[in-house]
Amino acid sequence: MADVAGMNWTRKKIVLSAAGAIAGVAAAVGIGLAIGSTPAPVFKAAPPPTPTPTPTPTRKAPAQLRSPFTGEPVKSLQRVLAVKIDNIVYARPQTGITDADIVYVLPVEGGLTRFLAIFSSHIPPVIGPVRSARSDDLELLRQFGRPAFAWSGAQPRLTGVIEHDRRIVDLYAGLVGGYYRNYNRIAPYNLYANTRTLLAEAKGASKAHGIGFRFGSPNPGGRRTSSVSVSYPAASYRFTWSAKQGRWLVWIDGARAATTEHRQMSAATVVIQHTLVRTSNYKEYGRRPPFASTFGHGTATVLRNGKAYQVRWSRRRMAGGTTFTTMSGQPMNFAPGPVWIVLTGNRRAESG
Repeated sequence: MADVAGMNWTRKKIVLSAAGAIAGVAAAVGIGLAIGSTPAPVFKAAPPPTPTPTPTPTRKAPAQLRSPFTGEPVKSLQRVLAVKIDNIVYARPQTGITDADIVYVLPVEGGLTRFLAIFSSHIPPVIGPVRSARSDDLELLRQFGRPAFAWSGAQPRLTGVIEHDRRIVDLYAGLVGGYYRNYNRIAPYNLYANTRTLLAEAKGASKAHGIGFRFGSPNPGGRRTSSVSVSYPAASYRFTWSAKQGRWLVWIDGARAATTEHRQMSAATVVIQHTLVRTSNYKEYGRRPPFASTFGHGTATVLRNGKAYQVRWSRRRMAGGTTFTTMSGQPMNFAPGPVWIVLTGNRRAESG
């Protein structure tokens, strides 16, 4: 038994010795690994990618709104107010006409002329002196849609026609407010219109829209001129170019066309429109006055930037506008600014 016990003890020692050796080797190996190994690299998390900004869609600036009557910038298109204004010597100087977008010169009885002034971009507080209508006014006004028309009267039969014309907003002085007499002048050349009151009466009037005018750079060609004259049997006009003002200055019957605002009448573009002048169906003072037709086609002289251009005009529809083209058929560009249209017979304008 002693031998067996001894043998067991011996085996236990061997096992313990082996275990110790293995533990020592493991410890040594661990120490060696700890001492001789390269530290493991530290990996940092990559930053998230910077997002590419989405490009903001580029918005085109809105096109500048421009008046179809003058080609000049406007904030909005306003109602059209047409006013018949006298031009006999007793009616001068006139009031408010320098704010008109368009001024038509029309022949009337006695070889004289009157103005039909079109306002929309700028409305002066007072306009006058206001005078009576003629039948060719209605044909001319058809281009403007349904404009407001301020007038002081007409031949009795024609008065009824105008009052029942649904293509205008009737601002007859005998029916609406806004008119007053200036007793510093003699009647009937002393009737004036308060435009604020007139516009309150004209809520159904149409706004400005294209009537055929084109505005832009000067067309090629043209003949340099400093002065152009137009004559009627008892009235005369002269338009002189002012490079300083960039306008054609207006002279009437040999005198400066003055206004109560102390500004001379002027225009950026002048159109001398040769047309058929016949007689009206309505008598004035026992005789039929002239009727200048603005419907059809013909020739004209356009003045702009110190030059005169020979052009053609055409108005094919009564409710349509009037187009102006060069003799080669290209659209005729007007200069931005007020436009004067002088309606005359087929006689040529005289240039100087």
